[in-house]
Amino acid sequence: MIIMYSDSLLTNQLLIAMPGMRDPNFESTVTLICEHTSEGALGIIINRPLTLQLSDLFNELSFAKSDPTTANQPILSGGPIESKRGFVLHDKDHFFENTLVVSDDINLTFSNDVIESMAKGNGPKQALLAIGYAGWNSGQLEKEMLSNFWLNVTATPELIFDTPFADRWCSAANALGIDLASISPEAGHA
Repeated sequence: MIIMYSDSLLTNQLLIAMPGMRDPNFESTVTLICEHTSEGALGIIINRPLTLQLSDLFNELSFAKSDPTTANQPILSGGPIESKRGFVLHDKDHFFENTLVVSDDINLTFSNDVIESMAKGNGPKQALLAIGYAGWNSGQLEKEMLSNFWLNVTATPELIFDTPFADRWCSAANALGIDLASISPEAGHA
C-alpha cells in the first residue's frame, strides 16, 4: 500500500530543536516530519545513531547473506515511541508494502520487505533505518512551534542522507542562515 503525502505545512520539514530544548528525547535533534494532519504528526529523528548496525538487525532476522556496504550502516534512534519498531527513510526510487510518500524525493517504509531488500543489496541506494518514532497529538506540534521549541526548514535528501550525523543539527539551522551558537537557550517572544 502506497500512501501519498499531504500538502500539510509541516510534512517534509525538518524540525530543529532549539538550544533551550530541555526534553532529553529531543535535545539537539533534527526530526523529519513524515506526516502532519489534523490528527497529529509523525516524525523520525535523523541525527541520533545507536551503537547498533544494520548487520546486527540482519543477523537477528536470520538474513544469512547481507550486503557488506549496507550492513555497516548505523541504526538510528528515531524517537521515543514504539522503540522496538523499525522505520526506513529512503529515496523515491523504491516502493514497498507500506510506503508513505513524504515528498517528491523521500519515502518512509514501515514493513520488513524494505529491510530484506536492503540486506540483499537491492534496496534503496539512500536509506536510513530508525528504531522508534516521534509523535504529536492533534494540535500539540503547532503549540510547540508557537512556544519556540523548534525551528523548521524544508528537508532535502542531502541533509537526510549525506550530512554526517554529528553535523545535522547545525547544518539544518545553517540552511536557514542561523548559527545555533548565537541563540539564547531561553525561549521568548518579541
